[in-house]
Amino acid sequence: MLEVKNISKTFNVGTVNEKLALDGVDLKLNENDFVTVIGGNGAGKSTLLNCIAGVYPVDSGSIYIDSTDVTKLPEHKRARLLGRVFQDPMMGTAANMGIEENLALAYRRGEKRGLRWYITSQERELFRRELKTLGLGLEDRMTTKVGLLSGGQRQALTLLMATLKKPRLLLLDEHTAALDPKTAQKVLELSNQLIEEHQITTMMITHNMRDAIRYGNRLIMMYEGKILLDISGEEKKKLTIDYLLGQFEKASGSDLASDRMLLS
Repeated sequence: MLEVKNISKTFNVGTVNEKLALDGVDLKLNENDFVTVIGGNGAGKSTLLNCIAGVYPVDSGSIYIDSTDVTKLPEHKRARLLGRVFQDPMMGTAANMGIEENLALAYRRGEKRGLRWYITSQERELFRRELKTLGLGLEDRMTTKVGLLSGGQRQALTLLMATLKKPRLLLLDEHTAALDPKTAQKVLELSNQLIEEHQITTMMITHNMRDAIRYGNRLIMMYEGKILLDISGEEKKKLTIDYLLGQFEKASGSDLASDRMLLS
């Protein structure tokens, strides 16, 4: 479904700030995989997602979605294949537009838009039903400006927008990192619910090892621009934080002196 072949990415080439962010990464996701991605700061997690989304061009290698080479496709042309939720609750929505207007934009993503733009009664009813599944009462606030919502409500809405028209791949880039623990847990549970309900192939970046172990059927750990560990199936179900840290130390030769807090 997704195939990343030997991609590399270096920032600030030829300067004192040169940074090799991805170093020959190979990755293949099967249909309906839910992969959690962990690693310390600078490991290459967000760069990998941004290269898949087309935000950054790769220096070398190739990216395939559904066997189609999208390596050279710009971000906006990949958008019809992807759903994405960002770390910042302010991203992914139009703050000065209403809830139903934001949902309409997401629902019509990839379609040609005419000069007359309006929300049909059928669309409005669909949006109301979908909002009700979030359990946040937003179905009764359809015309409320999104900028007036709390961070958690906004992330839940962004998540719904990203999955409203089942994407081929959903990218969750530390989408609960800016939320308080209780709200973050609620958004994670909603994420898991929508992913399972719609059977969406997903990559989720997180700094929280407990969440990485709890959710999904596969776990990837990155270090210095490479995939260090790739654990799935029954092996993933048996994972503990201590075991995962031990495997990281064994594979990297690092004692996680600085990364332990980031990864726990």
